Amino acid sequence: MTAKSFEELVIWQKAISIGVDIYSISDQLPLKNDYKSRDQLIGSAVSISNNIAEGFEYNNRVQFIRFLGYAKGSAGELRSQLALLVKVNRVSEENYMKLKEELIGLSRQIKSLIEYLKTKKEQK
Repeated sequence: MTAKSFEELVIWQKAISIGVDIYSISDQLPLKNDYKSRDQLIGSAVSISNNIAEGFEYNNRVQFIRFLGYAKGSAGELRSQLALLVKVNRVSEENYMKLKEELIGLSRQIKSLIEYLKTKKEQK
């Protein structure tokens, strides 16, 4: 991996983009007034990019892999929350399908990076 900062990572950039979309959706009715669901949704979305950044900043392959796992878990949590919120008419089907596909793609990319890092020897 040749990134010098987490901001250079495509997975972090995609996680930020998803987070922006989640904030936008959360500012729309009826989700705007469902404070608990809104907060949980935003929390999961922000957790993805934050875990990528935090893990990268440890400058330790094993730690980075661990935090990438947390980020992948948060992506799954966000998908689950969106699936429920679309069923209770807090999120549109259109927004759900768009975000679901983006989150599945991001999860795949995170998994690929984890697999790559597991095969790479620790550099000294």
